[in-house]
Amino acid sequence: MDIRNNTGISKFLLLGFSEDPELQPLLFGLFLSMYLITVLGNLLIILAVSSDSHLHTPMYFFLANLSFADICFTSTTVPKMLWNIQTQRKVITYEGCLSQMYFFILFSGLDVYLLTVMAYDRFLAICHPLHYTVIMNPQLCGLLVLVTWIISLLHSLLESLMMLQLSFCTEVEIPHFFCELNQMIQLACSDTFLNNMVMYFAAVLLGGAPLSGVLYSYAKIVSSILGISSAQGKYKAFSTCTSHLSVVSLFYCTGLGVYLSSAATQSSHSSAVASVMYTVVTPMLNPFIYSLRNKEIKRALMRFSGMAALKG
Repeated sequence: MDIRNNTGISKFLLLGFSEDPELQPLLFGLFLSMYLITVLGNLLIILAVSSDSHLHTPMYFFLANLSFADICFTSTTVPKMLWNIQTQRKVITYEGCLSQMYFFILFSGLDVYLLTVMAYDRFLAICHPLHYTVIMNPQLCGLLVLVTWIISLLHSLLESLMMLQLSFCTEVEIPHFFCELNQMIQLACSDTFLNNMVMYFAAVLLGGAPLSGVLYSYAKIVSSILGISSAQGKYKAFSTCTSHLSVVSLFYCTGLGVYLSSAATQSSHSSAVASVMYTVVTPMLNPFIYSLRNKEIKRALMRFSGMAALKG
């Protein structure tokens, strides 16, 4: 397929956060640090889960997949932004912009669906503990992850193919630090009605349905926990899902906050700054949230670091 829009435009300009030369070293150091922490933290989660047989359970299998998705999620936007800051260039090619948008939609969708699958896993573990091991067998776990990948791939492919139909009249300046779908549609000079319809329909169907599933799962979880007689039993049951609930709240609250605030203020610059919360900050905090209150993850990381030291 020839990736080219109707007007033959070859590049866009990513305006980023600030044009002040004095702020560029600060922005570069800040985002480089956050990116390295994100990659290292999530990579440690993956290594801990894969190296420790005690963590070969559905919950940690989904967690390792979430960590992989988070690494890829931030890697679609931050490295290009760092390169632009370092080289003092804001250019991104048309093909590069489409590729960035494709992978951003892919891995953001994957994050959403994996969080939904993890909520379903916690629902079965707490509400149906006797049937949990039978239902959440390795075949079902693999199938659930495969389905999340297929849905994400098809959605991102659809949005990218729809974008190929749009025309851009001049050298387009994108008031963001990456090629964000909504911004791209707004900057097109051709009819965007169908693109907007597909985008909003996908947001409601592929965003609202997972959120409804998460809310339903936790409503049932809370109801089951309240039915436990002992305080120790309640604490143990609730502690198994607090980390996931924290990540879900952080991801959805920041993501919804960005789009609601941008719709209210119509400020592209404030939207770009707010987008940092769910594109960079949330993936960076996920490993800390899952490891700080999780004794099994801590033990696995200690065993892994001990084995690495012995081999070294």
